[in-house]
Amino acid sequence: MIHSLFLVNASGDIFLEKHWKSVVSRSVCDYFFEAQERATEPENVPPVIPTPHHYLISVLRHRIYFVAVIQSEVPPLFVIEFLHRVVDTFQDYFGVCTEAAIKDNVVVVYELLEEMLDNGFPLATESNILKELIKPPTILRTMVNTITGSTNVGEQLPTGQLSVVPWRRTGVKYTNNEAYFDVVEEIDGTYTFDPVTKLLSWDVGKINPQKLPSLKGTMSLQAGASKPDENPTINIQFKIQQMAISGLKVNRLDMYGEKYKPFKGIKYMTKAGKFQVRT
Repeated sequence: MIHSLFLVNASGDIFLEKHWKSVVSRSVCDYFFEAQERATEPENVPPVIPTPHHYLISVLRHRIYFVAVIQSEVPPLFVIEFLHRVVDTFQDYFGVCTEAAIKDNVVVVYELLEEMLDNGFPLATESNILKELIKPPTILRTMVNTITGSTNVGEQLPTGQLSVVPWRRTGVKYTNNEAYFDVVEEIDGTYTFDPVTKLLSWDVGKINPQKLPSLKGTMSLQAGASKPDENPTINIQFKIQQMAISGLKVNRLDMYGEKYKPFKGIKYMTKAGKFQVRT
């Protein structure tokens, strides 16, 4: 499925590449660079770029483009979800997912990518399983590996592979057995902008008939900065905790594969995706 993975920084340089099936030349990324030049913003690069012999599927996280090279048609969202899982894994292991962190832990990065994909197909993507296969780097472990020549690869198979639930280790016991599920809902809304007061108000929907939620903010130029020729573009994001705008409710929640009686809880959240307001 995934033949190669290229990591491109904000300067347009490929600083890491990984191949699973066959080595794909870096020149395939020229199609990505052309699309990047045509995009007005970094996040506006098309996530799927067709080429004569490949498909390039990419995501932008932490100012790094993760570009996967595909030779046959596959569901794009499947590849995009895997790329996001790669970024989340790097952030879980190294604390941050930056070019410097990846270069400092390049050996662990290649070990993780080797375990997460088997011949180009996703294999182990859960954090619990990966941390038993590849131990997270620490200063002491790095010193020991340097002296002894050993690696971070574990000597035993992950116990999570023997569990009914793949992300949970076997034989885990807690004093309080609880299970929480998040219901995340994305909505659209309407906005009004007053050019005199430079005040933007965003109404996200009806929650309380007596009081509608709104997002307000002001924008000012830095001291000494010249006045721009055009009004700027504003990026906005928001979320409302413990609230589902549509009124969606979970009526029943069942858990299987466990002998104890768990405590079950639901958390609701409303959030808006990233969007632009052109003033």
